[in-house]
Amino acid sequence: MSPVNEISLCNQTGLTGGLKLNNYFIPRQTTNMNTIKIFIVDDHTLLRQAWKMALTSDTSFTVVGEAGNGEDAVEMVPKLKPDVVTMDINLPGINGIEATKQVKKMLPGVKVLGISLHNQPSYARKMIQAGAMGYVTKNSSKEEMFKAITEIHQGRKYICQEIKNILSSQLIDEEEDKLKIEALSLREIEIIRHIVKGSSSKQIAKELFIAVKTVEVHRYNILKKLKLKNAAALVNFINNHPMLDV
Repeated sequence: MSPVNEISLCNQTGLTGGLKLNNYFIPRQTTNMNTIKIFIVDDHTLLRQAWKMALTSDTSFTVVGEAGNGEDAVEMVPKLKPDVVTMDINLPGINGIEATKQVKKMLPGVKVLGISLHNQPSYARKMIQAGAMGYVTKNSSKEEMFKAITEIHQGRKYICQEIKNILSSQLIDEEEDKLKIEALSLREIEIIRHIVKGSSSKQIAKELFIAVKTVEVHRYNILKKLKLKNAAALVNFINNHPMLDV
């Protein structure tokens, strides 16, 4: 498709002129140089419209374009050159993480704000690693969204309060787990190594030259110290805590 067909000036009935790109009409706007130009990427039309209405209600922002998938975003953003891209993670085709990488490669100066239903910190981490400056969830308020856009536009990273709260909770849990692990004796850690391998109490007793009853006592104490219910929970605990080297 020729460049003329890809981007064409529109003078249709009811439209005062603008860009037509991949079935999206981008109206020509007379923008205040001080406003933050925003490009919205989300595969839900109603959400794009809702964000557009919210953003344009504030004179600090101007919406210069939108896309419903990663491919269109990658094509349109370098041409429209917004200041900030609000990028949904779950997109059809190229997902938001990959689209962010490609957009940043073609337009290094653009600031990307990751947006998702996911509140797991790992998603925020992946978006930041891909080149995003910030991350908010779809539970975030309009005010927090505006704050996030303003912060990243000014060159500062922004993570929404919901993610910060989860990270804080995780840090507390990790500290508590660390104390639990430090309470284990060397013999108990040795027993754990065998449990993780799938060894029975009888097999562990034979391997360590101790009584089966002694192994059972150790197993009981291990679960009590780590506040776990059974061997399956213990294996899961070990897999999630590399600090316990077994």
